[in-house]
Amino acid sequence: MLFVTNRFPTQSIRSPVRRSRTFAFDLKNNAPSNSVFFCERMDAGSCIEIGSTELLRRLKQSRYRQILIFIHGFSNLPDRVFKAAAELQALCDISKADEALVLPVIWPCDDDEGVVQDYWDDQKSADASGPSLARAFNLFLDWRSSADINPQSDPCLKRINLLAHSMGNRVLRATLAAWNHDDLPAGVPLLFRNTFLVAADIVNESLERGNDGALICDASRNVTVYFASDDLALRASKLANVRNQVASRRLGHTGPEDMEKAPKNVYAVDCDDVNTDYDNPKGHTYFLTGRKQGKPGIVFEHLFNSLRSGRVFPEDESRRTTILQER
Repeated sequence: MLFVTNRFPTQSIRSPVRRSRTFAFDLKNNAPSNSVFFCERMDAGSCIEIGSTELLRRLKQSRYRQILIFIHGFSNLPDRVFKAAAELQALCDISKADEALVLPVIWPCDDDEGVVQDYWDDQKSADASGPSLARAFNLFLDWRSSADINPQSDPCLKRINLLAHSMGNRVLRATLAAWNHDDLPAGVPLLFRNTFLVAADIVNESLERGNDGALICDASRNVTVYFASDDLALRASKLANVRNQVASRRLGHTGPEDMEKAPKNVYAVDCDDVNTDYDNPKGHTYFLTGRKQGKPGIVFEHLFNSLRSGRVFPEDESRRTTILQER
């Protein structure tokens, strides 16, 4: 499995020029690295660093038609991220062979005891991950525009989608803000066909114009928000923010605060009827397997159909909201 990370390795942060090298996560260090590493996890569970050019070459040459970047939530160490990414890949393959290749982005979560302390540390790490992960997007733009690597006779035709779960939405917001501020005087490019914001741990006004989250909409054809009011993990998130004198509703609890103020490419999907069935009792990780182990849930089915077709509600182009229920 290919992946991108800004976690520190136990080895030197200097990447090899030509050869791959062993890459081992330094799990005792949860500070975001200023560097970003392009790697592969081998079958045995070991990892090697292969570099950005090689990783992008493999993505371009893969048999898959589309790429699905996956940014995980808080309090997830690498092994848990790989497990979730493998489940996501299996569900994609079950739904349609060779359609979507999952590319996890691993940012540095903490491993403290206690949800509130762990949450607050990870929130800082999520914000600080923006500049280094923005470098990864910038490297992709340079690679895509290279006449030597991607000549007009052999362009990269992969469609790019992104799924951010929980605090991964905060990482995405920080990444686009840093990219826009440091490298893109003309604004962010339209990079993603679909951006899926699942159980988003950011304030519910984030996508409105004037807020940093609006860049997510600028960079995407479609932005789909999946939310559930009884998401227990986001209740803990709200508690953590209140203790730190930040009172706000979360996007993953309510959906957008006001759909009229959100950009027109934002869609809202209420998952309240299925989230706790799929992830009991927290109701937070409900975008993978459904009630039957290994079988896609209705949330994943909606997400994957949008990814495949490029349309959130193909039966009604003017529709912007829905409620998901088991048939």
